[in-house]
Amino acid sequence: MKARLIALALLAAAPASLAHAGGPVAIARPELHAAASLQVSSTAFAPGGPIPMDQSGYGRNISPVLNWSAGPPGTKAYALLVEDPDAPGAEPTVHWLAYDIPADVRALPRGVRNQAELKRPEGMKQGANYHGSVGYSGPRPPAGDPPHHYHFQVFALDRPLKLRPGADRDAVLRAMRGHVLAAGELVGAFALPPPKPPRR
Repeated sequence: MKARLIALALLAAAPASLAHAGGPVAIARPELHAAASLQVSSTAFAPGGPIPMDQSGYGRNISPVLNWSAGPPGTKAYALLVEDPDAPGAEPTVHWLAYDIPADVRALPRGVRNQAELKRPEGMKQGANYHGSVGYSGPRPPAGDPPHHYHFQVFALDRPLKLRPGADRDAVLRAMRGHVLAAGELVGAFALPPPKPPRR
């Protein structure tokens, strides 16, 4: 409980100027604009709330439960991007990239395996994260940084992307152009709590 209160205080103290330091996240790009919206949620954290340590690179590095509402008629697949625009660099840091998620899937369970192609859900592929490996790579901002914000973005598409497993962000964004029917996001934040003062 105490750690959660510290995390919430850090979020409140985050400077507004930090937002989108690394360029726009995928959902904010004009070429991926969608006329309809998806509702994205998680049982692991509330919108704008702190992401648990277990889901971070400092903890067990396991992906959180993720749920979304159904896409509009014509939805054939979903894509997922998790990006941190507060990291330095020209583009947001990619923490998770998944595509060809079947149209009848509305949720991903906790702890999705870091495999390039999955059997559950069948056909879902995962792309490269910022480490160059595939699958989920949780928040790991440098110690002392203000909270970074992690955008869990889901896109309803009118076709599967049909990219090979392990595709990178640029390939996925190119393939999605002109095929986004709806989109939504859930934003969580993460920062390391300050070190405990030494006992006297």
